[in-house]
Amino acid sequence: MERFLQLHLLTSYPPANLNRDDLGRPKTAKMGGIDRLRTSSQTNKRAWRTSDIFEVAMAGHIGKRTKEMGLKIYERLLEKGINHEEALEWAKPIAGVFGKLKELSKKERDGLKILDKDERVKKELIELEIEQLAFFDTEEENAIYALADKVADRKEGPKSEELGLLRKTMHAVDIALFGRMLASAPAYNVEAACQVAHAISVHPVVIEDDYFTAVDDLNDGSEDAGAAHIGETGFAAGLFYSYICLNRELLVENLGGNTDLAKKAMRALTEAAVKVAPEGKQNSFGSRAYASFVLAEKGDQQPRSLSVAFLKPITSSDYGTDAVEALTTHLNNMDTVYEPCADSRFFINALNGDGGICLAPKDQEKDVAQKEEKTYFAQLLDFVST
Repeated sequence: MERFLQLHLLTSYPPANLNRDDLGRPKTAKMGGIDRLRTSSQTNKRAWRTSDIFEVAMAGHIGKRTKEMGLKIYERLLEKGINHEEALEWAKPIAGVFGKLKELSKKERDGLKILDKDERVKKELIELEIEQLAFFDTEEENAIYALADKVADRKEGPKSEELGLLRKTMHAVDIALFGRMLASAPAYNVEAACQVAHAISVHPVVIEDDYFTAVDDLNDGSEDAGAAHIGETGFAAGLFYSYICLNRELLVENLGGNTDLAKKAMRALTEAAVKVAPEGKQNSFGSRAYASFVLAEKGDQQPRSLSVAFLKPITSSDYGTDAVEALTTHLNNMDTVYEPCADSRFFINALNGDGGICLAPKDQEKDVAQKEEKTYFAQLLDFVST
């Protein structure tokens, strides 16, 4: 198995606000001194791992990312007939395995005495929240609930030797792919096997403003003919270059040597990356899109992004075709200067309905994929998972 899988994608989105900044406007970045649209690696990874494509393909092997596991343990104990005080006391050490829990201040504790029961309980439950988001493997989650059931059955809190809930071997592919950091138990950190770059537009961009109104259906206009709501939101359209680098050996290692599961994960990740858009304001813009061009590379060579192909922005009227040409030209130039930067390649190009092995480097001819019954995309998925 070649160590690295690299994916290069060109995806065009119509007017959209896929990933917002702190002011609610589309995120941007300067590259080559020019403003570009940007979607962060975080928003892309979340869209992929929570997508139907990924969840169906990886059913039973997807972890949970949450601060509220302590509350789930508490609720489980209540369902087993444990009272509030004991459920609160016994849930804390179990949740605390995965990170430091929030604590009420002395002033807040003193103030509990004057609250009614519901408000006091609500306040006390704050101490079940983990301070940082924690990633829970599927087996860890099962072990948590099993321990909660055991504690409830014997009517006694967890023992110290029972709190070894963390697992070094992952069964959750999203943790194996994107990593986990536990400040309270660094020995159980998981190094991410997958690196995802921030996607950027290959051309200059200007953020536009959409001024919109909403009408009250029950207002007949006899007294007030104005809008019931007035708002404004930023948007822009762009052709994005995205780059993903996957260390396939590390993925297999993170999954405890389960090669078959790793192959399924690579296939599911690729399909999600090609087909799933970030969720930002989708109801307002309906800006879903598939990648128009995908290049997959496998090899043991040191990985590299091809983003420098767009250091000089594309400014022609045919963004798609010119972006593909810029990408492939830079790819071939890199091979000329450094020797081939990958052992094998496969591409699909929805702009002209083409695809196949290699990318027509100077000394190779493209293997025409029409001889296969499978679609180019199906062949791409086979390529990345073998």
